[in-house]
Amino acid sequence: MTSPHVPSVAVEDVPTDFDGGVPASADTPRPILLDVREDDEWQLGHAPGAIHIPMVDVPARLDELEYDADLYVVCRQGGRSLQVVEYLTHIGFDAIQVRGGMVAWQHAGRPLVAQGDQQAKIY
Repeated sequence: MTSPHVPSVAVEDVPTDFDGGVPASADTPRPILLDVREDDEWQLGHAPGAIHIPMVDVPARLDELEYDADLYVVCRQGGRSLQVVEYLTHIGFDAIQVRGGMVAWQHAGRPLVAQGDQQAKIY
């Protein structure tokens, strides 16, 4: 799911140097991958270095995000990330939707990790 009014990018064009939002230097923050899926979805599999804030919690947890960083937002397939990107860009973040979500991420062979010792999977 995409919108012509919301910046978006294919999973292949998303950087992989995420470190939970920790800046690369004082002048250049690392890009942030914000995963807005629910806890059970996150535990099954997520991108290494992503920040997990379920969609409903985003407004209350904005202080965990960096205004100066490129903020890539991902969900399972694109519906929730579209809404979150609309909200974040409205309040001043440089937010970008990851088209196809974590389903496209796994399909493209991008790295995944899971909670515990289970094998990571999205679908």
